[in-house]
Amino acid sequence: MRPDARAWFEHRTTSATSLAEIDVDALLLAKRRGGHRVSVVLPARNEETTVGVLVRDLVERWVEGVPLIDELVVIDSHSTDATAEVARAAGAEVVAVGDVLPRQGDRPGKGEALWKSLAATTGDLVVFIDSDLLGDVSHYVPGLLTPLLTDPRIEYVKGCYTRPLTVDGEHRPAGGGRVTELTARPLLNALWPELAGFVQPLGGEYAGRRSALEQVPFVSGYGVEVGLLVDLLQVCGLNGLAQVDLGTRTHSHQTDEALGTMAGQIVSTVLSRAERGRSDRRRLEPGGLLTQFAHDGRGFVPTSHTVAVDERPPMCAVDEYTAHRAGVVG
Repeated sequence: MRPDARAWFEHRTTSATSLAEIDVDALLLAKRRGGHRVSVVLPARNEETTVGVLVRDLVERWVEGVPLIDELVVIDSHSTDATAEVARAAGAEVVAVGDVLPRQGDRPGKGEALWKSLAATTGDLVVFIDSDLLGDVSHYVPGLLTPLLTDPRIEYVKGCYTRPLTVDGEHRPAGGGRVTELTARPLLNALWPELAGFVQPLGGEYAGRRSALEQVPFVSGYGVEVGLLVDLLQVCGLNGLAQVDLGTRTHSHQTDEALGTMAGQIVSTVLSRAERGRSDRRRLEPGGLLTQFAHDGRGFVPTSHTVAVDERPPMCAVDEYTAHRAGVVG
């Protein structure tokens, strides 16, 4: 690890593996003194089995209990199950992704939900939590907020954790995050070595100041997390970024085929950002398709998936959003 990345890791990594490590009273006082408003966003697509428990716990602890969360919004990305109904019954405000900024149209992907959540929320601090989490994650929100509320220099905070993995019925205490280890980390270390200190560059739990999040594009698909990390490095500088050890993260796992598609989107996202810094005439032209193979018993059958980068512009450049924000603030 480069000296700057090692120094960042040592000084910008904190621990909040349980509520016992968090001074909730001091956190609430810092929130009040700073006049902050906290929005928590859960992007969801067909997560009826997990989203209700997660929302209910957040509401009981951090809305009705300690008033740390001011609004809790589930952004529903065209679910075909009861995700919206379950989340609403548990106490969340549910917003359909297609109803937000309607003049901008609607695109598929997690990143689209995250991008539009900026227009569906009002907080100056925004926390993003995946909606497929399992187990007790009650410390995630205060853990992610602590650096933002206690250090005005911090603009963006990533959660990090160990990730258990279950394969063919065998449970392993670590080993999740295969796309991170096989794709994202090698690319980041090669192209942006100052980011080598991030343990979970693709992790779905993070928080940021709206003023920073408004300045960067959002990739519509699975490349959104790595895109945000690289782009916010340019906006905030390395010392404006931080990470928090949240302990353990347990969630549902994808098939190898799905992981391959995710990896393809991440490669396209990284290469698109690497291209921005090139001054020579040889341009990187990543392919827009990922071809995978399955054997049907008679021979290999190719299937191609689109992995080309599709991204939304910084929100501060979207007239519909700025007009909406002017009305909210005014």
